[in-house]
Amino acid sequence: MCHHPSRFLLKAFAIVLVCSVVPALGQRLPQDVQPEQYALALTPDLKSATFSGRESIALRLKQPAHEITLNAIEIEFQRVSASTNGKDFPATVSLDKVKQQASFHFEQTLPAGDVTLHIEFTGLLNNELRGFYLSRTKRRNYAVTQFEPTDARRAFPCFDEPAFKATFNVSLTVDADDTAISNTKIMSDKPAANGKHTLQFATTPKMSTYLMAFLVGDFKCVAGSSDNTPIRVCAVPGNEQYGKYALSAAEYVLHYYNNYFGIKYPMPKLDMIAIPDFEAGAMENFGAITYRETDLLTDEKTASLAAKKRVASVVAHEMAHQWFGDLVTMQWWNNIWLNEGFATWMSNKPVKAWKPEWHVSQDVAGALDTTMNYDSQPTTRAIRANASTPAQINEMFDGIAYGKAGAVLGMLENYLGEETFRRGVHSYLAAHLYSNATAEDFWNAQTKASGKPIDQIMRSFVVQPGVPLLTFDAPNDASVKVSESRFFVTSPKEINASQKWMIPICFHARQGKDCQVLDSLSQRLKVPHESLFFGNPSGKGYYRSVYPEAIHKQIVNGLETSLTPEERIVATGDEWALMMAGERGIGDYMSVVEALKSDGNPVVFRTATETPSAVGRAVGKLQFISDYVTSGQDKKQFQAWVVRTFHPLYLQLKNAEHGGSADDRERLASLFRVLGLVGKDPAVIADAQASTGRYLKNPSSVDPILATAVPKVAVATGDASLYERVLRLHQTASDPTVSTKALYLLADFHNPELVKRTLDYAVSGQVRNQDAVFLLADLLSQSSTRMLTWQYLDDHWTKVAAQLTPLNGKGIVTAAGGFCSAGDAERVNSFFTTHKVGSADRALRQAVEKIDKCTKLHNQQGPKLAQWLRSRANDGAAQ
Repeated sequence: MCHHPSRFLLKAFAIVLVCSVVPALGQRLPQDVQPEQYALALTPDLKSATFSGRESIALRLKQPAHEITLNAIEIEFQRVSASTNGKDFPATVSLDKVKQQASFHFEQTLPAGDVTLHIEFTGLLNNELRGFYLSRTKRRNYAVTQFEPTDARRAFPCFDEPAFKATFNVSLTVDADDTAISNTKIMSDKPAANGKHTLQFATTPKMSTYLMAFLVGDFKCVAGSSDNTPIRVCAVPGNEQYGKYALSAAEYVLHYYNNYFGIKYPMPKLDMIAIPDFEAGAMENFGAITYRETDLLTDEKTASLAAKKRVASVVAHEMAHQWFGDLVTMQWWNNIWLNEGFATWMSNKPVKAWKPEWHVSQDVAGALDTTMNYDSQPTTRAIRANASTPAQINEMFDGIAYGKAGAVLGMLENYLGEETFRRGVHSYLAAHLYSNATAEDFWNAQTKASGKPIDQIMRSFVVQPGVPLLTFDAPNDASVKVSESRFFVTSPKEINASQKWMIPICFHARQGKDCQVLDSLSQRLKVPHESLFFGNPSGKGYYRSVYPEAIHKQIVNGLETSLTPEERIVATGDEWALMMAGERGIGDYMSVVEALKSDGNPVVFRTATETPSAVGRAVGKLQFISDYVTSGQDKKQFQAWVVRTFHPLYLQLKNAEHGGSADDRERLASLFRVLGLVGKDPAVIADAQASTGRYLKNPSSVDPILATAVPKVAVATGDASLYERVLRLHQTASDPTVSTKALYLLADFHNPELVKRTLDYAVSGQVRNQDAVFLLADLLSQSSTRMLTWQYLDDHWTKVAAQLTPLNGKGIVTAAGGFCSAGDAERVNSFFTTHKVGSADRALRQAVEKIDKCTKLHNQQGPKLAQWLRSRANDGAAQ
């Protein structure tokens, strides 16, 4: 699953304990029953928002039983019985809503062996974006599914745990004018009563319940193929035309994966379906991947580079799951990183090969930096952590399962080499086809394939939380002393002496690279002779680095001349993180920004100026400094420094829209945001307003890359007339990407009356729940709209809570971490303790932690920034 915790968390992840291998068993099913095959017939009624079902589950009892327990919630049972050896056994049903379980009780003992359950039931097509639910357009309703992690039980009674794999025979009886999509091909289409028809699908391979899918409506598709596998991209009528780009991506990716894994795509077809109402970014249902419209549909001619990258990346992520997650599935949710971390890492490989001009490795380095910022908080968790209840399981879908796990896999591949790592992946998959596996299975396969201590390395990163901090001494006699400790963004001195990682470190060498393993708290490593010593070559290591002052100066001075873009990204990220932790002064970081101000690489520039800060704000680093570190007159001086530093470059790149390279246009887009939103540069704001006027008349008239930045600058000072034009574009645009972008722009208006309009609109029922949360979180995360939004939450919580979805609701809690003054932490904690948000316990702890950190940072770095700004104003260093 590609998960959107919220719009601002999406920005942060460019794309949340004490560790235990065995999860708590409070809501686990008994292990003495093994389902073998489901025969499932469903009849949805889209007008009444209900469905009826008949089901037979062939299972094996390991021992005689008077009772069989499975999962069910929001299901009404009409009749339940069991049959075995030619005998029928009627059952009574008892429900446990807390455990989301149904128990079938039999007067006579069922013998051990093969038993078939027969169940008749009804259910609701809900409005909660989970289970079997309704998705709506202005024209009609659709019935669609989202089962991960624990919601198949809302659609049919089942053994809803990943290890209970079985085959499925599905039939759907739908209205005459509708069709249906499921995991496998349609085998027959026959007339049914009441003007309906019944579609029977081929038997699936063994799979987990959460990977089932069925969708009902009048979907239209564009079709292609790859390696003799038919591929379709489907959407509501009129939108299928925007699926052609995703189709071309999927055709390339499927062939790439067939070769990489050495195991052919295991299903007879691949469907990818865009759903109007969809909570996550996408979901890897086996053979029938579902998507949020903006993550699958795009107009290649007018889409921004970021939008194209997003579609390609999400397609590659979900397709990687077809092997890593669907074909081989984690044993339990504590190892969800085996699915999500692998897919996050793997998705970059085919996209990099398909579009080498996108410089994907630089985006990967930027994502690594952001992930380590997230993981440096005291409230982070281990990659493998306890998860028993549905709420706890939902919390596992976070930046650790995706970002950290993927980054650790990237570090290991860099250590082993691509081919050795690939052999280990193949061995792991081949050993567990159509079955389940654990973390140990994966790292043991890698250990055997490589002959290196991958099991020990991975265990050290998987079972304990946090980011290592490597302290390098000055190299001497072709070696360097390296010490490790845990890095905390709150303070580098909060060392947990019991934590130690085994860390592969690879230095540049004449013949490729020289890799060694740091396996002690302090040891000497051999280093090749280099003109500039840098402790994280290639930017693949999952650790922060700190150096003696002399080497630190050499690195800063050599940023532009001696380091690759990936290394510059990592070095800049280290500098920011150490400043946030109080290890370095903010002036040191500002000097790095000055050194990189003309960097021709847009990702390097974004990392230095725009990438969200280590305390999790939606705003970029320079905006964070302006909002939270400066105060009074210092803020104006900081804005003046921004204009002095970046306006000359803006003038140089201003014509990049007309014939400039993609890199120059991306840099120009960043300059619009930095100068317009942080520096309040009147000339840039005026340019943005003029371009936005053209954009609202015709979105294709403005370069797609600049269209991601220019309107944000214009609407920040926009009036009611501009608001109406943006709202109209949202409501009338046929392209889902354009419509959604316009919707999100409403949250960038800062006029209090217009903020109130956006808040009212978000909870009016006219905005899809999946998007309403984004609007609310965006408004809460911005300093200029935060207090008004907070008061609105307090005054209208019932309406706000109605918009929160099971996964995305915690985005509101995370956004509240944007407060930054005494008393705010207690206020936020008190509010969300009283106004509970599902699956947000850790998010609340992290929000409180961020507020406390921000207050300390302002007191610690504010005076240092004031001093640095005075020095720049006096000596004109930024001229």
